[in-house]
Amino acid sequence: MAESLAPLLSLRGLTKVYGQGDTAFQALAGVDLDIGAGEFVAIMGPSGSGKSTAMNMLGLLDTPSAGTYAFKGVPVQGLSRDERALIRRQFFGFVFQGFHLLARTSALENVELPLIYRGLPASERRAQALKALADVGLTGWEHRTPGELSGGQQQRVAIARAMVTRPQVLLADEPTGNLDTQRSHEIMELIQRLNREQGITVLMVTHESDIAAYAQRTVRFVDGRIDKEPHVA
Repeated sequence: MAESLAPLLSLRGLTKVYGQGDTAFQALAGVDLDIGAGEFVAIMGPSGSGKSTAMNMLGLLDTPSAGTYAFKGVPVQGLSRDERALIRRQFFGFVFQGFHLLARTSALENVELPLIYRGLPASERRAQALKALADVGLTGWEHRTPGELSGGQQQRVAIARAMVTRPQVLLADEPTGNLDTQRSHEIMELIQRLNREQGITVLMVTHESDIAAYAQRTVRFVDGRIDKEPHVA
């Protein structure tokens, strides 16, 4: 029973310093944070508060200067670059503000890309990509290129690409930043549904309170630290 209650992601005393000497900048100043499996957490804070740095640490895209990070109870801060990349491929999905789709490639082929890296046969890749696109409401749009899709549809493709590997954790960095209000709420309803129906842990950086309201709780960063005041979305 105790094991099931252990946090999926756990930061203790996490510090990150960029540069040296007079030019050193402390982006994180001793962060403690636990995130349970299946949680939907919004990360907020002003520019330079450390929220994006924390997201990069949680996604194993960067390494801390000090402190510990445990994923599924296993310390990961000391792993090699290749070992971190393997964990990212196996357990994490990423969605970015800028979509990051291949421009001359169909929606289906964009979603298949992570499965190519896993070495799956073409027929299996296609079947899984088609299902992922169906899950985000894009059946019938599989062969359109990004230029033939709206911003909201492009972000749905990006979410399908992140979800096609069936990750345990979805990290979304300003996922609605390039979308209008209506499309933003459509995307957030989709992410919320994936969290509720599939049990995926969601970590989302956002500047917008109405977007953060879709999360179960909000963590606010101030000057490289977590604001200790409780914020429940």
